[in-house]
Amino acid sequence: MTPVVRLYWVIALLFMPLSFLWLHSSVGGSYSISALSSFPFQFVLFLFLLLWTLVGAFELLFCVSNLRRNYPVLANIRYMLEYIRPEIQQYFIANNVEEKPFSRERRNLIYRRAKAANDTLPFGTEQDILQEGYRSIAHSIKATKVKPEHARVLIGGTDCNQPYNASRLNISALSFGALSSTAIAALNRGAALGNFAHNTGEGSISQHHLKHGGDIIWQIGTGYFGCRNPDGSFNEDSFRERATLEVVKMIEIKLSQGAKPSHGGVLPGAKVTEEIAKIRLVKVGETVLSPPTHPEFDTPQGLLQFLKRLRKLCNGKPVGFKFCLGKKTEFLAIVKAMLETRIYPDFITIDGAEGGTGAAPVEFSNRLGTPCIEATYYVNQVLIGAGIRQHIKLISAGQTATGFDMLEKIIVGADVVNAARSMMMALGCIQAQSCNTNHCPTGIATQNPKRARAINVIEKSERVRNFHRATVHAFLDLCGAMGFDNPADLEPSDLYSRIEGRLRNFDESYESLIEGQLLSDCIPDFYRDDWLRATATSF
Repeated sequence: MTPVVRLYWVIALLFMPLSFLWLHSSVGGSYSISALSSFPFQFVLFLFLLLWTLVGAFELLFCVSNLRRNYPVLANIRYMLEYIRPEIQQYFIANNVEEKPFSRERRNLIYRRAKAANDTLPFGTEQDILQEGYRSIAHSIKATKVKPEHARVLIGGTDCNQPYNASRLNISALSFGALSSTAIAALNRGAALGNFAHNTGEGSISQHHLKHGGDIIWQIGTGYFGCRNPDGSFNEDSFRERATLEVVKMIEIKLSQGAKPSHGGVLPGAKVTEEIAKIRLVKVGETVLSPPTHPEFDTPQGLLQFLKRLRKLCNGKPVGFKFCLGKKTEFLAIVKAMLETRIYPDFITIDGAEGGTGAAPVEFSNRLGTPCIEATYYVNQVLIGAGIRQHIKLISAGQTATGFDMLEKIIVGADVVNAARSMMMALGCIQAQSCNTNHCPTGIATQNPKRARAINVIEKSERVRNFHRATVHAFLDLCGAMGFDNPADLEPSDLYSRIEGRLRNFDESYESLIEGQLLSDCIPDFYRDDWLRATATSF
């Protein structure tokens, strides 16, 4: 018998009866409310020992927890401390730069910019600028300012009739269902105030996306929510009805996402409310599955034909696809299909393996996919090597919180950058990491209306606008500090990373390609085998 178990029996079998006798003698056998209130200490002591006895007896005899069987009652202190450990770590122990995925320094910067407060840093950096992998840029003595016409990017190729003039920073995919109605409404109003775009995520277009008139990028996932038949196949009429709305500026086909590449989704029937069912075109109360792959195509050529089909149905608006880079031969197969069919997406969104707001299996989040910076560099180089980069704009998404985060993605090849979690922080997210529980303490990542009401749409939308404006301003200032008046002139050689004690630019660390090099006989080893194995007819 452990000492704790012995202590339990001493209290339960000795002090419990003594406490009862003391209470009994104090109240003189009368257990009326007035009598008990006259002796509160004895009464409280008796209730405490009674609770100790009952809980301990249950845990000793029936509890499945090993710890509670050996340490009845007291083991619960351990579980209570464990429950609040993340908050203790975040508020009292972690320093400004070590928390993941967003450090305290980055979160505070987002909050300050969202509130239009002072965002300067006093007394020097807390970053270890000599650590392995630390990325930096070189400034120019001849600093300049970015010309206003280069602060936005026109997205749309030769087959696009309605090109979209996009901000350099936009809201990444965030579905209604994953986020509350008030969070979606605040994000969209912020996009309208700041003149930037709001990606719907695969949950389709809701009234909350439309209420305030912000520009919409409609994401079409494997479940075809909002444009599906009852069997889950694609429905042209439903798609055309929504895609031709004035606020819908672009269409994005989601192949995979960084949080859980090659993994489908499940929306439990309990969450399929009447509102959700109407938006997603599913049945109320029935569990909905999102398959890991698209039912409408299974080859690179099929993807491009589907893309062409959507472009026609939406009257020539920009159409592209989103993916997280995995097997390189599969992306190269899509590129070969572009060369053979002459069908080019207007844009490609590259999602990093850093993950996002989507709940995902731990193994998928931790071990699958390519980080955003490396993936963006690779995709850009392949398009250059295939001689088709001029037809396609690149959008890069993956943990964007600062102007430098934008800058490094654009340096390695992106034209536009998306942000999701930092936009949620502008709404008030505190990185509680309870997005998958429906118990988000800030009312953002929940479908609980009592929690969601905490979001003041008018106030929070202005914070989203403020964060966007300040972050883009910081990005443009950095470009100017490097001596560039056009972000399109940035090259991978302008971004440095400390490797083995010295600074190397990206072109030194990774192998670049020249225009059309993949179509020649002089293909670098890094690309050759994957390029030769890739085929336009199969992934």
